Amino acid sequence: MTDGTTVPTPDAGAATPAGDQRREAGDQRREAGDQRREAAGSGPEVHDRNPAAGGAYARTRVAVVGTGLIGGSVLLRLRDAGLDVTGWDPDPATREHMRSCGVSAPDTVEEAVAGRNLVFLCGPLPTLARTLAQVAELTAPGCVLTDVGSTKVEVAEAAHRLGLTDRFVPGHPMAGAESAGLAAASPTLLAGAAWVLCPAPGAATPAFRWLTGLLVELFGARVVPMSPAAHDSVAALASHVPHLLAGALAGATQRSPLRDAVLALAAGSFSDGTRVAGTPAERTANMLLGNRARVLDELAEVRVLLDELAEALRSADATGLTARYAQAGAARSALRDRRFAAADREFPADGDHTVEVAWLRELGVAGGHLTGCRVGPDVVSYPALLPLAD
Repeated sequence: MTDGTTVPTPDAGAATPAGDQRREAGDQRREAGDQRREAAGSGPEVHDRNPAAGGAYARTRVAVVGTGLIGGSVLLRLRDAGLDVTGWDPDPATREHMRSCGVSAPDTVEEAVAGRNLVFLCGPLPTLARTLAQVAELTAPGCVLTDVGSTKVEVAEAAHRLGLTDRFVPGHPMAGAESAGLAAASPTLLAGAAWVLCPAPGAATPAFRWLTGLLVELFGARVVPMSPAAHDSVAALASHVPHLLAGALAGATQRSPLRDAVLALAAGSFSDGTRVAGTPAERTANMLLGNRARVLDELAEVRVLLDELAEALRSADATGLTARYAQAGAARSALRDRRFAAADREFPADGDHTVEVAWLRELGVAGGHLTGCRVGPDVVSYPALLPLAD
């Protein structure tokens, strides 16, 4: 959903502290009116390389810090949308590659983020808190900051310690590939992805609203609002444990004296089940260690089911095996055949956002997502979808 998405730009104070918001409310409303007129008509296709594709966000000046697979894909999509975007990476060869892709890539992070009003932090997970502190010092108070890390509690806690919750919105696009680096990046990798954002009440809410609209319009994202803790719990089972299982299966094969014969017969089930074992090992280790307690909890639950399957097999219990695979098949079918119903809501644009943030977080935990965000002078509207019961 892109039509009619109207949100204040960061320059208009969308991410300033709560006290500044009241003083700048009039400017925000006038800016919102200007953007409604700009955004009228059909929104762009997320795959088009079109300078007009930025829509209501065409004037946004963006920096991407860290341009591996995900950061590079963010960078290339924003380039294709015609936005003013710069990239920075600590690797000189990667910066040169960016330049060959037609993207400005200064030699220093200071140059890259200067004058920007949105910065994506896309470096390795263990570096995010340090990079957040650095970039916050280098950018104006109205600059919205977000990240793409695969765990959220640690970086959200860092933002709280640093006093940055008014403008930092923790994020995680649920997409990826086996390959790494800018060479593997694609402007379409994140198109239509589920993209977790972690809203917080008070001064943080306007930044979340604005970023939601941008991700929907420019990436076609399905924005899933969650608390950082809920994200890490859900991601443990949805993403992190599958990496452990893929590593176990591929690792057992590598150790087996029958490895070459196994690989000769390997077809779809083996390939699908081990795909993420091809992810760079350091990146996987960072992800697992960053969410260690929750991953171990969910792995224990998986072990329970594995033990049940093993016991049913050991005792030749066909009924038990069939029942457990029927249960598993129901989850697989639900993944492929999900149906949704509208769950739109409106909230006051100003004031205490506690109720708004509580609803947003409940929507995400219930499996729902946002398809846009419209901010008017008095009301913020969230078009949303919730999954129907099986």
